Amino acid sequence: MKIDRRFTTQNADAYDSIEFRKTTSEIRNPDGSVVFSLDEVEVPKGWSQVAADVIAQKYFRKAGVPAALKKVAEDGVPEFLWRSVPDAAAQVAKGATYTGERSSKQVFDRLAGAWAYWGWKGGMFDTEEDASAYYDEMRYMLAAQMAAPNSPQWFNTGLHWAYGIDGPSQGHHYVDYKTGELVKSDSAYEHPQPHACFIQSVNDDLVNDGGIMDLWVREARLFKYGSGTGTNFSSLRGQNESLGGGGKSSGLMSFLKIGDRAAGAIKSGGTTRRAAKMVICDMDHPDIKDFISWKVREEQKVASLVAGSKMHELKLNEIFTAVRLWDGNEQDAFDPKANPSLKTAIKSAKKHAIPETYINRVLQYARQGYGSIEFPTYDTDWDSEAYVTVSGQNSNNSVRVTNAFLKAVQNDEPWELIRRTDGEVAQTVSARELWEDVGHAAWACADPGVQYHDTINSWHTCPEDGAIRGSNPCSEYMFLDDTACNLASMNLLKFYRDGKFQ
Repeated sequence: MKIDRRFTTQNADAYDSIEFRKTTSEIRNPDGSVVFSLDEVEVPKGWSQVAADVIAQKYFRKAGVPAALKKVAEDGVPEFLWRSVPDAAAQVAKGATYTGERSSKQVFDRLAGAWAYWGWKGGMFDTEEDASAYYDEMRYMLAAQMAAPNSPQWFNTGLHWAYGIDGPSQGHHYVDYKTGELVKSDSAYEHPQPHACFIQSVNDDLVNDGGIMDLWVREARLFKYGSGTGTNFSSLRGQNESLGGGGKSSGLMSFLKIGDRAAGAIKSGGTTRRAAKMVICDMDHPDIKDFISWKVREEQKVASLVAGSKMHELKLNEIFTAVRLWDGNEQDAFDPKANPSLKTAIKSAKKHAIPETYINRVLQYARQGYGSIEFPTYDTDWDSEAYVTVSGQNSNNSVRVTNAFLKAVQNDEPWELIRRTDGEVAQTVSARELWEDVGHAAWACADPGVQYHDTINSWHTCPEDGAIRGSNPCSEYMFLDDTACNLASMNLLKFYRDGKFQ
């Protein structure tokens, strides 16, 4: 492949025409406390502070970057593309071993370098000059915000090539460029996980390959390295459908809550808090009504936690106040019959549904000389303890609707919910009422979204390979189950000069 230089010059630094600056990046809690701080972050001068924060907080490798490096000679590979490993002796001499990335140049170099390295090994370049031109042009375009890969590329690509960072196999596979065969990787970063989003299938099976618990393992693998995933869970049997052992299924929702909790616990890309996850359910699933209202109920729980915790703090401390302000006989201070203020405070607490056990506990504290109680209160911040205690907060939820369902809604016809085990009708409901439930839920908590199954499949580019049943978390990628996308972005305005695209 012939590569022409458009923005860089041969034998010159790719960044010569780009000015860089140093900045500080911070993340603070609502109370002002610092969660993350990094000084002396080097980014292109033209970058906004938001862009600087994104690369520093999310994409810089925070640990394991050697303080000194040495090249590993490789036959048939140009010297400028030789990969690097830690130089132990030089690190000792410098008095430093491992650190983290602090310059955006390090990130641009490792991304473009790894791409050029594997491109060379795969025979994509005609000459060394073409490989060098590609390396320089890509570094320039990244720094100039003309192009950008997806998040997993920023997280993972080039860590092995640039720094020798590696780890044990994580269950990934890659296609060997020499043989064209699928190979299981024996390392974590030599062949990294670069794909942005996946659509994964799940079988109505508990523990075998392709089943429910296997899906949580596959999701964890993707989340750990910064990828997102979506799954249509409509193959799972509904609540109370028969099990092979004679029992009854706990239903779709019980398993969705397990996956939701797992996603919330995993640091996406090993750095940020949340995973990107899509959960989809067909409109004819027996548990569809519970699925639609799932997040609505959880939002109501949060509201109850917030209001209830604040009411507890207020009413329980009113009891303390009634005891503390009593100016009569000390023993009578704890007797509601003798202390009218205490009687009023207890009556008010009971009226506001404060449990009797808490009222008695506060009276016992007051007898021991305590004058107040610090009752934990919650707020409605999405990252607060209240939201951590409820389910359904770590995924985008969507319902999958067909033209047949929409016609039933239009004509106010009944709609059948179908058991997954035997295909029989589990329940018949009003299509219009079900559609109203979707609208109310979306109004109340922004979920579920709607995916139009028949319309999507009418635009299917590979219909012979099966129907499209799901999407990635953002829904811009809709394709077959068990596929992945590797999105990249081009900032076209950066290529627009003098009234035309260059």
